[in-house]
Amino acid sequence: MLQYVSKMGKDMFGRDFVIEDVDRPVITRLLAYFLKDKAVAESEGLDLQKGILLMGPTGCGKTAIMKIMRNFCTARDRPDFRSSNEVVLDFDLRGYESLTQYTKGSFYSNGQPRVYGFDDLGLEPEGHLYGKSVNVMREVLLSRYNYFISRRMMTHVTTKLYSEELGEIYGKHIRSRMREMFNQVLFVDSSPDKRH
Repeated sequence: MLQYVSKMGKDMFGRDFVIEDVDRPVITRLLAYFLKDKAVAESEGLDLQKGILLMGPTGCGKTAIMKIMRNFCTARDRPDFRSSNEVVLDFDLRGYESLTQYTKGSFYSNGQPRVYGFDDLGLEPEGHLYGKSVNVMREVLLSRYNYFISRRMMTHVTTKLYSEELGEIYGKHIRSRMREMFNQVLFVDSSPDKRH
């Protein structure tokens, strides 16, 4: 299966795409999750009822791997990824209405929640509305948490920050809820920067 991921990576990102040995455990865990392999997911400590919080150093391939993993999802489970920065920029233009697509408007016509992913969480600027600063992604995460509890709304996130740093940005309240919403999957610090 790793060979298939490697081939997909080359097709999507060019012939220089490689899976480093140090990254194989992370990709194996993600495959178990996105293929919904209950036995392997359980042995890897993954809860298929939670989203993924993919953490790792800059350039280790978090975004690329999540784009590849989308191909292993059914259409209804395939996450639609947005840059956290884009979410904030849209908020600055359109205000709270812009967040509806990620919150109360994030359902298919049959009532099934949409799966969203947010890239580079914690690196986005604060939003601004009528001269006031707004921690936009905190608002999105809190709302999606509430729908996670009531409607099983799934969310995935990539970040280069650690849990403690996310707690400093979004508060202990959100950090606690993130533990409930996400499986933490971590690229090791020695995972090389793959950007050339």
